[in-house]
Amino acid sequence: MTIADASAPALSRAINVGMAEPKVTAACAKHGAAVSAIEPLASGGTRVVLKNIIDADRMRTVFGNKVIKGLVTRARWPGRG
Repeated sequence: MTIADASAPALSRAINVGMAEPKVTAACAKHGAAVSAIEPLASGGTRVVLKNIIDADRMRTVFGNKVIKGLVTRARWPGRG
């Protein structure tokens, strides 16, 4: 497992959200935000990477208090060491 800092600057396209993956995907689709990558977090919730910073900024507002602050634990994936 790896640790990721969820308090990344607002210029990041990645958002850690305290919601299940299907709900995150649905919210992004509803708001027209294109997803580049999505994965469940080992510590609970979902990490979503949007295709552009404008969509990421909009979705941070949409997710509101569901955005996870601080450190999260990402699951180990075969392609990531």
